[in-house]
Amino acid sequence: ILTHGHSDHVQGMDDLRRFCRLREGRAIPVYGHVEGLQRIREIYPYAIRDSAKGNYPAFQLLEMPTCLELEGGTVHTTLLPHGRFYTLGLVFVERSSQKKFAYFTDCNEITRTANELAKGADLLAIDALRFKPHHSHLTIPQALIHAQKINASRTRLVHMTCDIDHVRDSVGFPKGVEFACDRMVVSV
Repeated sequence: ILTHGHSDHVQGMDDLRRFCRLREGRAIPVYGHVEGLQRIREIYPYAIRDSAKGNYPAFQLLEMPTCLELEGGTVHTTLLPHGRFYTLGLVFVERSSQKKFAYFTDCNEITRTANELAKGADLLAIDALRFKPHHSHLTIPQALIHAQKINASRTRLVHMTCDIDHVRDSVGFPKGVEFACDRMVVSV
């Protein structure tokens, strides 16, 4: 599932060729919003096909529905403003436990619809770029306000700049809120 087509989110997709081999050459389904799927067409025109050829990946591009039913649960989606673009906000609900994980990266606003979808999530991952205002990302204070409204059991702030010091800048965070970091494993 592709949230959007910006470089920092799609530039490694060529390396997915190994997964095509594991799928016996069948294309990998890639769900996304129209804008993000168009970027994949532009960057990887050689990979838009039904099956992998040679040492190239194959992607089957599919527009993401508002609710994707999967064997293990559902994925609810909503568009979130990201400057002059949109990104997909994702809310995963596991079928067996009904546990809910909301993933809202690269956005400068959490819409009413997104807030309602995520309300009471077991885990929220939310964009929190930095303290200074930015035209297409939430600031850390804005993310904390939205996290409080969503009232998730646990919140992880994601997509921070390198200026953030996890220890220094998390002083005073509400209980259950912390910065995410590389290789972090969180059970829902």
